[in-house]
Amino acid sequence: MSDNKPVVAILGTGIIGAPVARNLSRNGFTVRAWNRTRSKAEALAADGVLTAGTPADAVRGADVVLTVLNDGPRVLDAMRGAEPAVTAGTIWVQVSTVGEAVDELAAYAAGRGLVFIDAPVQGTRQPAELAELVVMAAGPQSARPTVQPLFDAIGSRTLWVGEDGASGAASRLKLVLNTWVVALTHGVGESLALAGRLGVDPQHFVDVVSGGPMDSGYFRGKSAAILRDDWTTSFSVDNAAKDARLVLEAAERAGVRLDTVEAGHRRFLRASAQGHGAQDMAAGYFAGFPA
Repeated sequence: MSDNKPVVAILGTGIIGAPVARNLSRNGFTVRAWNRTRSKAEALAADGVLTAGTPADAVRGADVVLTVLNDGPRVLDAMRGAEPAVTAGTIWVQVSTVGEAVDELAAYAAGRGLVFIDAPVQGTRQPAELAELVVMAAGPQSARPTVQPLFDAIGSRTLWVGEDGASGAASRLKLVLNTWVVALTHGVGESLALAGRLGVDPQHFVDVVSGGPMDSGYFRGKSAAILRDDWTTSFSVDNAAKDARLVLEAAERAGVRLDTVEAGHRRFLRASAQGHGAQDMAAGYFAGFPA
């Protein structure tokens, strides 16, 4: 450890991983980062983050490994790449949204003697940049004194939902939250699309909701993006489609029918097919119109 703070390896420096790495470095942690597109990791050098050429280079000598990648298969691929250099007893904090692939990741960790913390986060680009993510975590009490300072550096609060990361309790909670996110996102988009086609001033819709019981910061952010025609990516349409798919897969196994998420998934796919896949998920709005 460096100055009693753990050395941290971050695998994945995308929309969430990059600000996570910056915030940890700014809080005095030694951070080594790897990303498939090396330039994304190198861009963090100004914030004191060291660039690693391979996952193994990143994790060598690290006390904690954070994976912040797109899905379960990519997380597992990165950890397999890191395997030659990671040692038994290393704490692995799994931050990605992986759905029920968490079971496979936990089994992989157990087979190699890693301490597994299941810790997906709620929040997109801006909360990550402001260190205001909400961390949902499950893992052993013995590891919490080491990882809690990391969570405090990247988030506004941490909710511990269990002592066994292998239970997947945190990742399953994230699926429930994403069910709500899909409903909110398309609710805003469809309402504004209908307003425009009915000749209703869309701002009047926003004004009625604002300050009332249906208001939320999320509503204001997504409605403002649509009204400004600003599709700067906080979380992309394609990633939202992936998350909706993970929710549907879990629901099917659980025997729950989620009609809203199913329709929302189709809308994200349709918006992506129209060329909006890399834009912010608010661009699901375009699914309401012909291509």
